[in-house]
Amino acid sequence: MNATPVPDRRFRTRRQADRLLSGSRPQTVREALASLAALTDGPHPLDEPVDMYGNGIVRTLERRTADLLGKPDAAYFPTGTMAQQAALKTWADTHGPVVAMHPLAHPEVHERRAHQVLSGLRSVPQTGTRRHPAAAELAALDEPYDVLMLELPLRDAGFLLPDWAELEALYELAEQQGRPVHLDGARLWESAPHLGRTLPEVCARAGSVYVSCYKSLGGHSGALVAGEEEYVRRIKVWRHRYGGNLWQQWPAVLSALDGLERELPRLPGYVAHAKVVAAALAGAPGARVNPAPPHTHQFQFWLPHPAERLNEAGYRQAEEQGVALFGGWREPGPLPGLSMTEVTVLADAEEWSAKEVTGALEDFLALL
Repeated sequence: MNATPVPDRRFRTRRQADRLLSGSRPQTVREALASLAALTDGPHPLDEPVDMYGNGIVRTLERRTADLLGKPDAAYFPTGTMAQQAALKTWADTHGPVVAMHPLAHPEVHERRAHQVLSGLRSVPQTGTRRHPAAAELAALDEPYDVLMLELPLRDAGFLLPDWAELEALYELAEQQGRPVHLDGARLWESAPHLGRTLPEVCARAGSVYVSCYKSLGGHSGALVAGEEEYVRRIKVWRHRYGGNLWQQWPAVLSALDGLERELPRLPGYVAHAKVVAAALAGAPGARVNPAPPHTHQFQFWLPHPAERLNEAGYRQAEEQGVALFGGWREPGPLPGLSMTEVTVLADAEEWSAKEVTGALEDFLALL
């Protein structure tokens, strides 16, 4: 009989904690299976045939997502990386292979530059700063590009968003130049409150919009790209070529539909409470919150201590006090001498008052 694997310390301590501030409690395979089985009593009809190569429940999710984003249609993908490749490659077929993207954009930092290695695309940096580009910067670029990609929010710069006027100026410039806009909106779902517009308004002038099914929505996996019907028809060709036309995908799709019903309506509340949590954390000696206040329900939190010591303090606080404040810490970064963690305000965090956050943070720092 095989021995049961021992969970790592982070998994174990976060599971045993009575209270969590950032993120959600990790699940075992058994718990995840039980959560999926619980959806048999949900609003989605389960007596229809299982999907085959993208029909049935997959089309239900595609149409639902397209409606939420204000687009005619959408295509489901098993991974976000594949969705990004197909989206940009589809634009390359009609406009050209050069994409203007931020140096911190997800394809540049987290996808092993697949857009260049696999898809034959080339990127042009929009700006050298850790913020979204201004329209004037793009207009002044001395290297031509064919497609403008905007990551909303820009995760590696602190989940940053432009304001509405800045985004409108970028859309306007792209239209004047005759270049399509692709939104890397893996976390777009929670961006509407900061921009002060509905999701269809945010997406209206973008030719294609990528959204994640598991970031923010809590689905098991998957992503979608929404756009005009002809664009979606062509992107499905690239989905097939990249190996994304799977035989059956109903478990992940069902969890994504549940996320749209359960988590999407709660995101504005998470965004609002993130400001409360961030303000409470910012009072620690030497602390930095980026951005301040947060633009979404996620933000960066920096402390002037080595990451190893901060991680150890987090484990001890969960083990000894039943409180898990943060995920993992890492260094070095753009702020020398400081370590950073990403804070995600979800349902568990809504139970925390500012006073409770401050007190728990003081207990955390005392363990260093």
